[in-house]
Amino acid sequence: MAMYNAHRGMVPTPPNTRLTELLDSVRQEFEAASGRSNDYEHQINNQMTEMEMIRGKLHQLEQHQIAIKKQYDDEVARLHRELTEARGNPPHPSHHGAMSHNSMPSQGPPPTIAQNPNGSIFGGLIAGNQPGTNLAPPEQHQQQQNPHPMQQQPPAPPNQNQQPPPSQHYNSYPPQNGYAHPPPPPPSASPGPAKRPNRGPPGPSTPLQNAPVSYPEQPRQSPRMTRPTPPPPQNGVMNVGNSLSELDPQSLPDNKKRMGDDWFAVFNPRIERKLDIELLHDFHHESVVCCVRFSADGTMIATGCNRTAQIYDVETGAKKYHLEDTAAEKDGDLYIRSVCFSPDGRLLATGAEDKLIRIWDIYENKIRQIFSGHEQDIYSLDFASNGRHLASGSGDRSVRLWDLEKGHPVLNLQIEDGVTTVAISPGGKYVAAGSLDKSVRVWDVETGDVVERLEGHEGHQDSVYSVAFSPFGRELVSGSLDKTIKLWDLSQSRRSGHGPGPQSRTGRCIRTFEGHRVSLKILLQSSSSLIIIPKDFVLSVALTPDGRWVMSGSKDRGVQFWNPQDGTAQLMLQGHKNSGESPSGG
Repeated sequence: MAMYNAHRGMVPTPPNTRLTELLDSVRQEFEAASGRSNDYEHQINNQMTEMEMIRGKLHQLEQHQIAIKKQYDDEVARLHRELTEARGNPPHPSHHGAMSHNSMPSQGPPPTIAQNPNGSIFGGLIAGNQPGTNLAPPEQHQQQQNPHPMQQQPPAPPNQNQQPPPSQHYNSYPPQNGYAHPPPPPPSASPGPAKRPNRGPPGPSTPLQNAPVSYPEQPRQSPRMTRPTPPPPQNGVMNVGNSLSELDPQSLPDNKKRMGDDWFAVFNPRIERKLDIELLHDFHHESVVCCVRFSADGTMIATGCNRTAQIYDVETGAKKYHLEDTAAEKDGDLYIRSVCFSPDGRLLATGAEDKLIRIWDIYENKIRQIFSGHEQDIYSLDFASNGRHLASGSGDRSVRLWDLEKGHPVLNLQIEDGVTTVAISPGGKYVAAGSLDKSVRVWDVETGDVVERLEGHEGHQDSVYSVAFSPFGRELVSGSLDKTIKLWDLSQSRRSGHGPGPQSRTGRCIRTFEGHRVSLKILLQSSSSLIIIPKDFVLSVALTPDGRWVMSGSKDRGVQFWNPQDGTAQLMLQGHKNSGESPSGG
């Protein structure tokens, strides 16, 4: 009993405080989280306020841009009226009037590059064997004399084993690669690769260049000067030299122009008209057309667009094939920047922004091979005449020569800057490339040595965007952002004391063609903005299969035909709303 009483008399133990501590900790965490939530809410409100301010500023900038655009259109119209009055002609509608807001170019990537020798169809396209009702007849004395040389039957191609004769005039060149249209091959399974190469990060949309020098925000006001009196026109037409895009079609006589619904051509009023041209087909596409190429026999034409390549029948205008790699990545755009037919017309090579070269079996509509290895966009492709080798140029500063039978490159040529264009000589012995470093290089495909480097005081002063060999390979044509086309003689090269190798030489520039020189500079009176629109970069060059004419496509949206004998421009064709980046002689 005593023990029990002692037990009852013990002091009770204090209550457990663990639960209280946990509750205090939860309360503190809740208060801290509530404080952070208030901070986040405050930051979100501030950001929303800033976004509203940005939206308002963007709206103001948009309205300001619309006003500047309207001022620009008005200024263009005023300058055009003053130019018309200075010429002594009454004002009238013209193709060179102010561009409306909706007509301004809005296409994105301007691919570069493409040129190709083609077949006999070119004679029909240029000579105009079936002129339309709106064809203006050439001058009378011309019709009564010998027929146009482009309408005569071209001579047969030389024996392949026969050595080419010494350098002659261009009018002695026969057509090259006159392949007959092959019959479709028997159906067979496509040996395409089972595993696609991994697609790395995309390269630049165009080869990188140095950023242009910006103009000061507040340029000095131009001093007021009296306008020089223009030279008197000959036969009512201004003398513009080779800058045929400056001619007003409305002021030309009927035998010096061709007018279509949405295209026109003007002929040099200073020289005898030797060509005629008409619109044969109008191929509509759903996206930007980055490249165009004729087949060797001139019966087909291929175009490269976003994800797809199309092949059309030149005679009928019908679409024959639609090529699309359904296994390619679906995210974003995938522009095909170069296309090229094999000499027999059975294969089409395409180079795209995913850095892959696809070799298509046209008649089976299947990919036969895929070549990977380039690290940036592929801007140019060209098949050798043997149909086995393919040259490719990329912004990764390399030129590669691929062997279709071996399935891998047999030559990898590295240079100092991005490659914009490649071309293989007619005999397949040399490959030429133009680059952003203003130089044109020519390599021997067997040794990989540079045998020509066309640059210096005779060379281009800006990036070279297109090269093309003449039919016999003794001459090379190049086009550049310096607004010129140059014709080089490769048969009588001079040795130079410098260069990448002992065999490196510098070819002789035979002639420089200048005429793509239309640029627009406008100082808006109501603002401190100087608008400069360059419209004269030469983006592509090509030769007709007989070598009698040089063609060039430019940023001025015109395609000009040049006589390589005297350097005069024969005609200028304009029918595009954006740059003519890929003329192809066919």
